[in-house]
Amino acid sequence: MAEGASPVLLDVRWRLGGPPGLDRYREGHLPGAQFADLDHDLAGPPGAGGRHPLPDAGTFQAAMRRAGTSDGRPVVAYDENDSTAAARAWWLLRYFGHQQVQVLDGGYQAWLAADLPIETGPASAPEAGTFTARPGHLPLLDAGGAARMAREGVLLDARAAERYRGETEPADPVAGHIPAAVSAPTTGNLDPAGRFLDAEALRDRFTRLGAAAPAPGTPDGPVTTGVYCGSGVTAAHEVLAMTIAGIPAALYVGSWSDWITDPARPVATGPAPA
Repeated sequence: MAEGASPVLLDVRWRLGGPPGLDRYREGHLPGAQFADLDHDLAGPPGAGGRHPLPDAGTFQAAMRRAGTSDGRPVVAYDENDSTAAARAWWLLRYFGHQQVQVLDGGYQAWLAADLPIETGPASAPEAGTFTARPGHLPLLDAGGAARMAREGVLLDARAAERYRGETEPADPVAGHIPAAVSAPTTGNLDPAGRFLDAEALRDRFTRLGAAAPAPGTPDGPVTTGVYCGSGVTAAHEVLAMTIAGIPAALYVGSWSDWITDPARPVATGPAPA
């Protein structure tokens, strides 16, 4: 940024149940950052596909162009500190074909801790970008694919362990998990400061959970690990952590909030996969 070759900066601060991320953005943000609304810019309308379904290509493309995103210009996404929401922007941009996307590890709090400058209030509108959304660049699961992955590969549940066990459910009307899924809360991807563990530690974590890295010389082999959460947000964080670890994973975007829309789909509870 100091050299004048600034990436597009996306402020994706968001929390389940609030407070609104836009308020935090106006209180202070990275210089030149544009606010990306997770509920409207990074998701389709809630409904049969879950609380945060995949946005259609045109809607996502328009939102990214408003933020100044172009295909050849790097993008850095950040949130408050743990990369949960920023990873959703990372995953969507990668899925829709943008190849130069990163997440600011530690988010806004890491920026403040480094005593770097901030801006307040609304940012000026950037020059419109030329990004073209081309879906299909990352593996994606629907409900049927998630069920098959749980049976034939490894399906990780990125929610808090108590939600997996069915002891509590703060966002959806049914508690529990997809049968045969393995509990893998995203908090296990981070150190106490909210930054990602290193690649070796993450690889060890996911290997112990049953995920397998591609065999040497076969980087394009079949993806054998899937991830879901409540509505496809924290699951993107898990996919990012697995990418750091060198293990490819498919995302079930609709996640639990989509799974439970069909009462014929089974629900499991308890501390371990059935």
